[in-house]
Amino acid sequence: MSKIPENLRYTREHEWIRVEGDAAYVGITDYAQSELGEIVFVDVDTVGETIAQGEVFGTVEAVKTVSDLNMPVTGEVLEFNETLNDQPELVNNDPYGEGWMIKISVNDAAELDNLLDAAGYQAVI
Repeated sequence: MSKIPENLRYTREHEWIRVEGDAAYVGITDYAQSELGEIVFVDVDTVGETIAQGEVFGTVEAVKTVSDLNMPVTGEVLEFNETLNDQPELVNNDPYGEGWMIKISVNDAAELDNLLDAAGYQAVI
């Protein structure tokens, strides 16, 4: 059974977002990392760019596949979690903590209302 924290919002594509003040952290869910398998590389080259909700902000590479990462809400990519360059396995081991992928500024907080809560995401998976 995948962990689905109550304090996050989720996309149907298996990204999560955690808003903290003016910024938000984004990563992939426990379910997504378990489906992908061993993560070997996270590629994000969109720092400094504003990306629309649903658009691709990077990719995650596992042993068997490469998967796009989609923005849960429109915002500017402020930071990439550089720790993942040397330790991509953090996405597998701690997807909601040390395995976060990007920090963003949220352009329109109303877009958060379009995302799934924990119960809604549980229904999707």
